[in-house]
Amino acid sequence: MNKDQVAGRVEEAKGKVKEAAGKVVGNEKLQGEGLADQAAGKVQKTYGDVKEKTKDAIKDGADKL
Repeated sequence: MNKDQVAGRVEEAKGKVKEAAGKVVGNEKLQGEGLADQAAGKVQKTYGDVKEKTKDAIKDGADKL
């Protein structure tokens, strides 16, 4: 697991908390910020996943040589 995967998951969790808080207090702006944070977290996590898979593929290719 790399830092982008971890940071992405943290950002997603933070977004879920913001969204829930926004719903509870009736603050649509906070709710929207939470959804935006979740989307940003998913993008960062996906980027981290791609990096990890690329690293693994390169390692596997080098091991076969």
